[in-house]
Amino acid sequence: MKLKNVHRPWSLSILVALSASVLLVSGCNDNDGTATTSDTTNTTLAILATTDVHTNILSYDYYKTTEDKTIGLERTAALIQQARAQYPNSILLDNGDTLQGTAMSDYQAVVKPVTCGETAAQIKVMNYLRYDAMAYGNHEFNYGLPWLDQVTGKDGCAGANFPIVVANVLNADDKKPRYPATTIVEKTIDGKPLKIGVFGVTPPQIVLWDKRHLDGKVVTEGIKEGATKAVAELKAKGADIIVALNHGGMTKQAYSAELENAGNYVAEIPGIHAMIMGHSHSFFPDGKAYADIPNVDNKTGKVNGVPAVMPGFWGNHLGVITLELEQKDGKWSVASSKSEIRPIAIKDAAGKVTGYVDPDPQVKTLVQAEHDATVTYVSTPIGTSEMPIASFFSHVGDTTAMELINKAQTRYVNDYVKANLPQYASLPVLSAAAPFKMNFRGSGYTDIPAGGVAIKNVADLYLYPNTVQAVKIDGKAVKAWLEKSAQYFKTIDPTKAEAQELIDTTFPSYNFDVIDGVTYEIDVAAAVGSRIKNLSYQGVPVTDAQEFIVATNNYRASGGGGFAGLNGSQTIFESPDTNRDMIVEYIKTTKTLTKANSGADKNWRFAPTLTGGTVTFKSACDKLAVATADDIANVTQTSAAKDENGDCTYSIDLSK
Repeated sequence: MKLKNVHRPWSLSILVALSASVLLVSGCNDNDGTATTSDTTNTTLAILATTDVHTNILSYDYYKTTEDKTIGLERTAALIQQARAQYPNSILLDNGDTLQGTAMSDYQAVVKPVTCGETAAQIKVMNYLRYDAMAYGNHEFNYGLPWLDQVTGKDGCAGANFPIVVANVLNADDKKPRYPATTIVEKTIDGKPLKIGVFGVTPPQIVLWDKRHLDGKVVTEGIKEGATKAVAELKAKGADIIVALNHGGMTKQAYSAELENAGNYVAEIPGIHAMIMGHSHSFFPDGKAYADIPNVDNKTGKVNGVPAVMPGFWGNHLGVITLELEQKDGKWSVASSKSEIRPIAIKDAAGKVTGYVDPDPQVKTLVQAEHDATVTYVSTPIGTSEMPIASFFSHVGDTTAMELINKAQTRYVNDYVKANLPQYASLPVLSAAAPFKMNFRGSGYTDIPAGGVAIKNVADLYLYPNTVQAVKIDGKAVKAWLEKSAQYFKTIDPTKAEAQELIDTTFPSYNFDVIDGVTYEIDVAAAVGSRIKNLSYQGVPVTDAQEFIVATNNYRASGGGGFAGLNGSQTIFESPDTNRDMIVEYIKTTKTLTKANSGADKNWRFAPTLTGGTVTFKSACDKLAVATADDIANVTQTSAAKDENGDCTYSIDLSK
């Protein structure tokens, strides 16, 4: 089999390794995976896929400046090489959210942007690994179109040696695709051509989430609409096999053009032979995910009969779809398929992790300079803290982690309003922030010990490169905002004697906003939509018509998360500064963080509820000292046994 669209030579070591592997496989099958008769050709095509790598090139945590063997494309690279040896007929695809996500990507995009003649680290590694195609994910747009076009090579600069596609991102003026919607990867099998069509789709909400970068420049259409056009285009180009790069998960919701996770609807489109999913940082097939969605088989990995994979995030899995192909009378067809995700973790028969695959050493060599520069940057000291700043208990009480963000945002927006928006100077400024790292889908926790604070610590606290925005809303909208946040909790029945879980683990922690500047209680025994009690400002109940300014980020202000009353039209201030830089500046000017100037002020709590049984939640093990430091006294660790995410079980006394 021959790859026609390779643009760069292989390294000698890889050629030798793969040649040896192919010889070994050929010794078992003289046809190298291809069987022929006088009028038919049979072969196995392997579709290898990564998704949501988020610039986790190395097995390294830049927020803790330490090795993390559970992640890293350098280890996925070893799985790629193994799969290529196993399946000589293969293609390698990436499903997006690849160019943003770690301090290294921030360094290359914001701190010291790569020049036109330089290749961004992630692209450099993907070129080395010989990716055949990639799709644009939503986070590709976080740094703006000029940077994106430069590093991908769209504008003639050093970039990708492979096509990058997305079908539902259009120019705002002529409504034509801004980027290639599709590409054809050509293979030759036993002298017979095979055209593999690839297209990408991304969440249409990018125009809201990155409005400051995209407004007036691009528009989006629905995922299924874009995918349908792409399939038709690929058929017209003569594609024999069509692979969907769907940067999204799946949902039980009815389809609409605004749907964020529409994989099950993409799979309904006739003519798609395989689908890669992502965005949700989940796993498919794993026998558990998406079990409640019709026509989804999470054991065999089929969605509406289409073989599919969602290979995790941060390089922790490689997706492998094998298609058994048959060509007869000049036409290729899929006889059967298999879907699987391969972890970089090595497990024993009981499922216990015993180690990790060895990394490809060439990957680190390629990005050593960028890695070293990033580590130096994130280690820059900016101040000190007298108390730990951690998110371990941000789901059960007010914590310093949330207070620090809100204090910084409040001061920043207050200063701006006084200097530039005198018409709003009389309005109270509130602030909303969410705990980004609550181990939601393996994200880990923010954990900054007392002592010196560096840039890496702020990046650990504020994970995303959002920018500061402020909205003007009324008291009714503030309450609705908090009611949405309160959906993070399950409804607790006080009469039950058995244990009940407090947290709805399907609700992203980044949508659990804590609003500072008002006081309120969350009644988890009440129905969803009626949980916020005693909402007050300076001791006086908030009225529906009362006006406030709320400091937040561009994602939330533009409607991200589906909060009622927030759609971008309420925004009165859009700052060019990132929330992260704003926090850095706050710490620099404050110099020493104390309980008095930045500690949790306990502005929210659970409404007192006496329960007949235990109410439980999960957090990192043995962290009660952090709860004590945040004056959270009603929690107890009830088990030392770690779950699959490394968390332990705690209980909370809701009566206190």
